[in-house]
Amino acid sequence: MKSPRRTTLCLMFIVIYSSKATLNWNSESTIHPLSLHEQELAGEEALRQKRAVATKSPAAEEYTVNIEISFENASFLDPVKAYLNSLSFPIQVNNTDQITDIVSINVTTVCRLAGNEIWCSCETGYGWPRERCLHNLTCQEHDVFLPGHQCSCLKELPPKGPFCQRQEDVTLNMRVRLNVGFQEDLMNTSSALYRSYKTDLETAFRKGYGILPGFKGVTVTGFKSGSVIVTYELQTTAPSLDLIHKANERVVQSLNQTYRMDDNSFQAFNSNEIKLSVTPEIIFEGDTVSLVCENDILSSNVSWRYKEQELEIQNSSRFSIYTAIFNMTSVSKLTIHNITLGDAGEYVCKLILDIFEYESKKKIDVIPIRILANEEMKVICDDNPVSVSCCSDSNIDWIKTEWRQEGNINISGSAKIHKDSICSKYVFRVDRTQCPSGSSGTTVIYTCEFISGYGARGSADTKVTFTSMGDNSSQKSEVPEVLRHEMEMSTVQSTTRNSLETSKAWEQQANLTITPDPISVSEGQNFSIKCISDVSNYDEVYWNTSAGIKIHQRFYTTRRYPNGAESVLTVKTSTREWNGTYHCIFRYKNSYSVATKDVIVHPLPLELSIIVDPLEATVSCSGSHHIKCCIEEDGDYKVTFQIGSLSLPAAKEVKEKQVCYKHNFNANSVSWCSKTVDVFCHFTNAVNNSVWSPSMKLNLVPEENITCQDPIIGVGEPGKVIQKLCRFSNVPSSPGSPVGGIITYKCVGSQWEEKRNDCISAPINNLLQLAKALVKSPSQDEKLPTYLKNLSISIDKVEHEISSSPGSLGAVINILDLLSTVPTQVNSEMMMHVLSTVNVILGKPVLNTWKVLQQQRTNQSSQLLHSVERFSQALRSGDSPPLSFSQTNVQMSSMVIKSSHLKTYQQKFVFSDSDLWGNVVIDKSHLENLQPDSSVVTMAFPTLQAILAKDIQENNFAESLVMTTTVSHNITMPFMISMTFKNSSPSSGETKCVFWNFSLANNTGGWDSSGCYVEEGDGDNVTCICDHLTSFSILMSADTPDPSSLLGILLDIISYVGVGFSILSLAACLVVEAVVWKSVTKNRTSYMRHTCIVNIAASLLIANTWFIVVAAIQDNHYILYKTACVAATFFIHFFYLSVFFWMLTLGLMLFYRLVFILHETSRSTQKAIAFCLGYGCPLAISVITLAATQPREVYTRKNVCWLNWEDTKALLAFAIPALIIVVVNITITVVVITKILRPSIGDKPCKQERSSLFQISKSIGVLTPLLGLTWGFGLTTVFPGTNLAFHIIFAILNVFQGLFILLFGCLWDLKVQEALLSRFSLSRWSSQHSKSTSLGSSTPVFSMSSPISRRFNNLFGKTGTYNVSTPETTSSSVENSSSAYSLLN
Repeated sequence: MKSPRRTTLCLMFIVIYSSKATLNWNSESTIHPLSLHEQELAGEEALRQKRAVATKSPAAEEYTVNIEISFENASFLDPVKAYLNSLSFPIQVNNTDQITDIVSINVTTVCRLAGNEIWCSCETGYGWPRERCLHNLTCQEHDVFLPGHQCSCLKELPPKGPFCQRQEDVTLNMRVRLNVGFQEDLMNTSSALYRSYKTDLETAFRKGYGILPGFKGVTVTGFKSGSVIVTYELQTTAPSLDLIHKANERVVQSLNQTYRMDDNSFQAFNSNEIKLSVTPEIIFEGDTVSLVCENDILSSNVSWRYKEQELEIQNSSRFSIYTAIFNMTSVSKLTIHNITLGDAGEYVCKLILDIFEYESKKKIDVIPIRILANEEMKVICDDNPVSVSCCSDSNIDWIKTEWRQEGNINISGSAKIHKDSICSKYVFRVDRTQCPSGSSGTTVIYTCEFISGYGARGSADTKVTFTSMGDNSSQKSEVPEVLRHEMEMSTVQSTTRNSLETSKAWEQQANLTITPDPISVSEGQNFSIKCISDVSNYDEVYWNTSAGIKIHQRFYTTRRYPNGAESVLTVKTSTREWNGTYHCIFRYKNSYSVATKDVIVHPLPLELSIIVDPLEATVSCSGSHHIKCCIEEDGDYKVTFQIGSLSLPAAKEVKEKQVCYKHNFNANSVSWCSKTVDVFCHFTNAVNNSVWSPSMKLNLVPEENITCQDPIIGVGEPGKVIQKLCRFSNVPSSPGSPVGGIITYKCVGSQWEEKRNDCISAPINNLLQLAKALVKSPSQDEKLPTYLKNLSISIDKVEHEISSSPGSLGAVINILDLLSTVPTQVNSEMMMHVLSTVNVILGKPVLNTWKVLQQQRTNQSSQLLHSVERFSQALRSGDSPPLSFSQTNVQMSSMVIKSSHLKTYQQKFVFSDSDLWGNVVIDKSHLENLQPDSSVVTMAFPTLQAILAKDIQENNFAESLVMTTTVSHNITMPFMISMTFKNSSPSSGETKCVFWNFSLANNTGGWDSSGCYVEEGDGDNVTCICDHLTSFSILMSADTPDPSSLLGILLDIISYVGVGFSILSLAACLVVEAVVWKSVTKNRTSYMRHTCIVNIAASLLIANTWFIVVAAIQDNHYILYKTACVAATFFIHFFYLSVFFWMLTLGLMLFYRLVFILHETSRSTQKAIAFCLGYGCPLAISVITLAATQPREVYTRKNVCWLNWEDTKALLAFAIPALIIVVVNITITVVVITKILRPSIGDKPCKQERSSLFQISKSIGVLTPLLGLTWGFGLTTVFPGTNLAFHIIFAILNVFQGLFILLFGCLWDLKVQEALLSRFSLSRWSSQHSKSTSLGSSTPVFSMSSPISRRFNNLFGKTGTYNVSTPETTSSSVENSSSAYSLLN
């Protein structure tokens, strides 16, 4: 700046110029281009660059020009700003060699004198770049900007620029609390309550936040419970904190007081502003780990939270937190010393400034360190070099390896590290003087310890026994042991030639090394045991318990390597059953190699086994509430209740087997009124391992809000919905056998009402808990047969409870689902027990309970079917006879594939009680592709179809069986299965063969006909052919006739022949238009009219072609890929819409020509508008429909390539525009006819003109209703139960669409007729008569002697005569004719 006394104004011009000459500026100011990386160049350099750019290209370019203006008198500032605001843009600069437009001028920066300092502040919408805020002094008293964004005031103007920059838009994720009761309708975006809340809140938000500079908009994104938490997004430029607070106050004032918005509950969140880094990147047990949280927001209010426990981390012996501010950056460092496996999980760094919360998350994994070494070895004191080795099983960058020894004698040596740093060897020599004969058998423990750069340590011990050479008896007996142990050492690292030779001599006898570290865990924790073999050739690997029970193979993996193999036993959730000794066994022929490992599992409740009460409760801010956590077995635990960082004591209470820990929570003890708090139970066992219970939510509310009170359920606000465990509610229960499940209550008025009851009876709840324990058990294979037997017996006894309790029924289904994942093989007895259970829950007494589950929109019927299929796939009959099972509600038959005597698979099922039957046939040619000894199993269910979810097309079910066929091995070759169903409710609808597709409807399942078709159907019987296996049935579609019926065949013939005829008619229309084009398009209106007709015909021709090709493919059962079907539907939709929009264009053109007579528009403009309307609108509608529905795969119907109706009503995207256009065009026709019949005063149209105007009106008036009627009838066929007459009328009208367009759109036109006749029929004599015909002649244009000509005239309504004028006609006649044709054509 020139003087410190001056006021400086900085302007930003945005200039667009286009020139072939260089760009010259009279100003000496710096030019800053839009790209900011050149802004620190001197003005002269930048100007030269811009001139160089300007000479290269004559294209228009945009520049930002920053200009600094200084005033001696500060009073000039406001007038200058007012003048600049009054300018109108763009401003054109008149230069002879270039065109320059100034498109905007904005004041960005103003520098004023403030005491002895100069403060340069930014105007609204602008801010200093962050680098300037960091390196220049800021004005401390100026408004604080939004945290993490630009500052608004600097002391002194930066000497090298830039000036203030336009602020970028930001999106703030915010939330605020309404102190009203939460209602479930707020979770439903289509409910009236949700829409009402959203509208009122967004209106208040817009009024409040409208004062923010650069405010773009605000959107409510949802509602959460906890009173009512409103989440919303605010789009604006970075405002100051003061403005945010003022805007929040305006929001509260603008909102209806009934919403009771809490003005102190506004919060803003952002998860992208914090940088969170972890050192080291790969973390091993024992490392010292640093998590560093960096943020541009200058605040030291930083907290750390371990998300696995939802607790804030405090400084302790293992955790240290340091927070400070460096170089305008907030830095917080969390250091975890000697990290353990229990410390793994997600860590959250949160920074709070005013109402803004910023957080970042980082998940860390901790890798255990395992050092492998031989536990024992024996050494002869013969002065030969001996080595002890150890290796790390992880490729860690170890910085040091230390060896130490402990024993009665000192045998030292030297350490050698392997080149890859993961193995170390300690080499020493020992002679007979160091171990005299008297000391034979002395042991020394050698310990190797690996140390990482971050403090992780891992060690292993080797016990070495020294044997003196002088002890002959000992030598004889111990040498083989020495050789054996040296051979064992070769599993860690080869040391001597003798060990290698011995290994070869033992051939396949494997040497096993097992995880050396002791395994001591608590229940719920994970552990793994690695067993390594030095031999890769084996027949079997398995794990046993000390009791000889085989471990289920789902718990271990085995991998083979060129020089060995390994098997790893992994338990993700340990229970007390895993306490004991485990054997890793490698078997080769009759040779067994065994390694053992002890596992200690300390008692600790599993998280899911901790029962909490309440799940959620409302507590008066001045009241109290009892909270408790219960477990089934007592133990030595320390238990506390945790609320944030607050720890509360727990009182123990024992009732028979159930142990509960209680606390009376007093809301007065906290200052969190009108807030939701999460309460956890913290269990710690004797070895200091701990577990957190599920959370209990306590909603603290003012006492005056509470209306409902109950000593068991608790208190609540109106509309409050809570869930409570049935065992702690009013449901009868005994302590030894408690009920399970959840019951839901709602506060209505002043009473709690039961809204949903999902309670599980005590016997079934006990079975469910046993099933959950079984799937975690190491001996689940051994326990499963007994459990299935007990389940079958128990379910038979409690059938009455299942038939009256949806919760109990759902529990049985969950039990079967859990158990079906266990077995690799199921024997005949186990399968019988499964089917006995299924027979009970599919019985007719239980069907009403199934209906309740359907109303709750659960997928448990699909879950049951999937479970039964998994059991059937695991069935292995072995050498026993094929299993056959027959009960009232389920039958099963099976066959084992034997390659020696292969035969066709054929099974029949008859249910006399239901009067249903069905059979399954698989030809032996398809069975040849199956593996030998594969089992083919078919099950049939007479009642299952009624309880499976309704078909997604809402078709009516045929009353038939559901038959499921499975094969025990995967099918890799093409496969066909034939099934015949008895249909007890035949109708005139179309029969469909369907299978239950578990992946439909977000994996909840649905009927699908892919790969299946009806081979034959005679009313009562339907035969289906499918190319895959699963559960099959048949459906009857009531909205379309059966294709095999006479009516269906008739409709097919009408459709194919008629659409083909329509295509020919449309092609003829296009040919006629091409022939007469020049004759009939001599003026503007005529040109546009025939353009519309041509596009109508072309669009319908293409749509019909797509339609007939796709229909032919599907009717002949050819596979049409889903993508091709989507494409076909899109184009059919697009071109059918185009037909209607071109009809609309034709109608609007007529309206325009009659109403706006004096207004003229160019042909190119009319054409552009017509094509935008004719193709642009249909394209937009088609694309939006596709984009809105195809991601969910509900764009097309399931079995037809046309718009979906059942799931998304996508068909309305065609029907609504079409019907609207029909109404509009009919209205236009009425308006036109009315205008013709009621001319202006003194202007009575002549008879010829009136007839001409009627001509075009009839074209639209006839054609539009016919097209509209066609699709009006078509829409009615969508609905189930539609009368067949509508199908017939739709088919007939659809057939003649092309003929309608040819007749009424093309041939009805007088000029087209004359052009055709003059070109063909009159070509021989037209030259003789054209000049002699006078104005007064009365010979019709079509007046030929042939009867065909008379019929042709009558067809088009030509009852009068037409006069062809000569050049001598009067001006009046010419004018009338011209006027009529311009409107008509």
